[in-house]
Amino acid sequence: MNEERDENGTRGELPEDIQRWTAKRRAALVLSILKGETTAVEAARKHDLTVADIESWRDTFLLAAENALRSRPKDEEALHQEQVKKLERKVGQLIMELDIAREAMKLHPFPEPTSDE
Repeated sequence: MNEERDENGTRGELPEDIQRWTAKRRAALVLSILKGETTAVEAARKHDLTVADIESWRDTFLLAAENALRSRPKDEEALHQEQVKKLERKVGQLIMELDIAREAMKLHPFPEPTSDE
């Protein structure tokens, strides 16, 4: 169940037809995913979002939460640089996987289609 606190501080379910995803609504959705109340795929389908957007919100939320619990929190620029480095490592990993797949295709190419097909 996706819940969000209203102006009075009471909890209510997130409406399905949200027009604007405020920080409070994004946080409520991420929390419901982290609590296991829903999944990113279910939430994306229900709210007409992409799974990538929701996963990005989750990653940002977790990074900020980790920083908030540090004895000496990093400033916003340091957090940004940390996230950039993490994404650069991921891109490098994906490029390596793609290179490996390309080399494997050279060793075991797909057979050429015949004219009978």
